[in-house]
Amino acid sequence: MSEYAIEMLGITKRFPGIIANDNITLQLKKGEIHALLGENGAGKSTLMSVLFGLYQPEEGEIRKDGKKVEIKDPNDANDLGIGMVHQHFKLVECFSVLDNIILGVETTKNGFLQKDGARKKVMELSQKYGLSVDPDAIIEDTTVGMQQRTEILKMLYRDNEILIFDEPTAVLTPQEIQELMQIMKNLAAEGKSILFITHKLGEIMQVADRCTVLRKGKYIGTVDIKDTNPEKLSAMMVGRDVNFVVEKDEANPGEVVLDVKDMVVGSKCHKNNAVNGVSLQVHRGEIVCIAGIDGNGQTEFVYGLSGLEPIKSGTITMNGKDITHMPIRERLTSGMSHIPEDRHKHGLVLDYSLEDNIVLQRYFEPQFTNKFGFLKRKEIRKYANRLIEQYDIRSGQGAVTKARSMSGGNQQKAIIAREIDKNPELLIAVQPTRGLDVGAIEHVHKQLVQARDAGKGVLLISLELDEVMNVSDRILVMYEGEIVGEFDPKKVTVEELGLYMAGSKRKETKSNE
Repeated sequence: MSEYAIEMLGITKRFPGIIANDNITLQLKKGEIHALLGENGAGKSTLMSVLFGLYQPEEGEIRKDGKKVEIKDPNDANDLGIGMVHQHFKLVECFSVLDNIILGVETTKNGFLQKDGARKKVMELSQKYGLSVDPDAIIEDTTVGMQQRTEILKMLYRDNEILIFDEPTAVLTPQEIQELMQIMKNLAAEGKSILFITHKLGEIMQVADRCTVLRKGKYIGTVDIKDTNPEKLSAMMVGRDVNFVVEKDEANPGEVVLDVKDMVVGSKCHKNNAVNGVSLQVHRGEIVCIAGIDGNGQTEFVYGLSGLEPIKSGTITMNGKDITHMPIRERLTSGMSHIPEDRHKHGLVLDYSLEDNIVLQRYFEPQFTNKFGFLKRKEIRKYANRLIEQYDIRSGQGAVTKARSMSGGNQQKAIIAREIDKNPELLIAVQPTRGLDVGAIEHVHKQLVQARDAGKGVLLISLELDEVMNVSDRILVMYEGEIVGEFDPKKVTVEELGLYMAGSKRKETKSNE
């Protein structure tokens, strides 16, 4: 009997203009947590999609328990006990949690759905693995964390033995990440074998037994976690040493670029307001960070600022001009840039090419459109190619690649390039490094600091406490729609911030302690 639950031997997968997987071998032992690490576009998700039957490889073979298997589609994968939680969840938004879990493997009697047994099994699994869900909640009304737990229960409900997690922590809060790490350890202790795709070196050190590294579609090596450290892993991943410290000089705040007074934004989920009387200022030459646990009004606050949602009351002033009721395009042409939280929903038109996405907010400018209203395609291509090179945006067919076919990290790089290159007065960056590898994170942080040093105002919204502490010049903590504290990152501890983020402490008056 083979010691490996799964072996992928010599896998090669090609797409137009790119070899996504170039002769890759990956061996997963029974009962282990095996991390798959690599830069954005290194071929990790493609390799897992081959294992799950979403893609067919041109070369190589897959073995399960030592025997060669053919996986033509996800149904074959499920029959072999292989389940996958995708980076962008595959859930039906208007179905309940329970309906999503049983979809495709429903029990029926005389043509009628039998849900009682399914509900019982789901609740038992939920309790056993600490995956708290409300089976009757509609997916579109649930948090990202519950959607992820739904995806995991979907795998467990099908009695899958091999579990693939593709970037499972990219959209979770620090607390939810810790919960997930524990769930993964419990699953491995039960004898399940886990493949875990991530960019986050700390998570690999915390839960993985072994780690396989890919770079530009090629296999670099497999290491035992007990014999390595984050510095060695990052060097394997990007082919050079990465600086984990954000290098920046002291901030020199200038005049106020953004002034928000008593902003109130309603909530779509409950009758309380999502944002409740928030006032803040961002000066030129500083990075102000709003920290907080997801779901405390940060999203709605940014929607109000950028015009995606109307505000109930309050005023927003940018460069001394009242923009409270200004249309979105006018805000953007008046000097605002917005790196959105959800790159698929608000960041990109997925079926447009990369170059069209890059000029999405500027195509009407004389540089890109002639006096008769026709697009200057050559100029657009030239501009897109410059940004592709400058920001290392990797795609199979360059500027004409469809945004949908790019890796999540490269989609994010495209948005960041577009928003920063507009040379804004105010840059609103929401989770700008979500789903990026360490090399790309280093680049984005440098760009934010450069924008600050060029006299721009930067408003950063982040759930990553390391990012909050390292990048910001001033930290505001948001809890239940209100600013509950203001801090200097050099004088506050992560533990202290955590207490404010959890609502255990609050400052009644603004200060700069």
